[in-house]
Amino acid sequence: MITDEQREKLRGWFTGRLPDDLFEALVEVVVDREEITVIGRIPGPRLAEGVSAAEREAAVQGRIQEFRERTREDRVEVAREAEHKFRRKVSWGVECDGDRALFTHVAAPVMTRLRQPERQVLDTLIAGGVARSRSDALAWCVRLVQRHTDDWLAELRESLEHVQRVRERGPDSEGVADSSAGDPEDE
Repeated sequence: MITDEQREKLRGWFTGRLPDDLFEALVEVVVDREEITVIGRIPGPRLAEGVSAAEREAAVQGRIQEFRERTREDRVEVAREAEHKFRRKVSWGVECDGDRALFTHVAAPVMTRLRQPERQVLDTLIAGGVARSRSDALAWCVRLVQRHTDDWLAELRESLEHVQRVRERGPDSEGVADSSAGDPEDE
C-alpha cells in the first residue's frame, strides 16, 4: 500500500513526463504492488446531430482504437522509463465521450484457500453461467464487493495510510525499511 504523498509524486511524474498532446487531461493514475494504470481523456469523435446509439458507440470505439495505434510508440517509451523507475508494469486506458477502455493490463494471479461453502458459491456462479471457472467467479465476486463498498474501502485505505504514517514516526523507524511499503520513488 502506498501513501497519498507517494501516489501524488507518481501522478506528478506522469504529468511531467507524458507528451503534452497525448491526452486532453490525465484522469487517473492507479497503483498497486504489480501495476500502474494511467488513464487519460481523449476527444470524442465529431458526430452529426441525432446519430443512433449504435453509431455513437462504433465511432467512440474507432476513436479509441485510432488513439491506441497512433500513440503506441510514445506510450511504450514512457512505460519503459516508469517500469524501470517504479519497478511496476505500466498499463494504459482512456476515457472518450463518457466511455472508459483499458488497454492490455496485468492480470495477477492470487492464491487463496477456500472452504467448501465458499467453493460452492463459486461453483454456483459457474453452473449459472455467470463465470467460466472458479478464477472468473472469484474475480466476479471481487468486482461485486468493490462496486458496493467503495466508501467503506476508501475509509479502510485512509486508515491504513494513517497507520503507515504512525509507524514511520515510531522509535524503531530510523534505518529500518519496510519492504512491503512499495515506495514508488525507491530506485
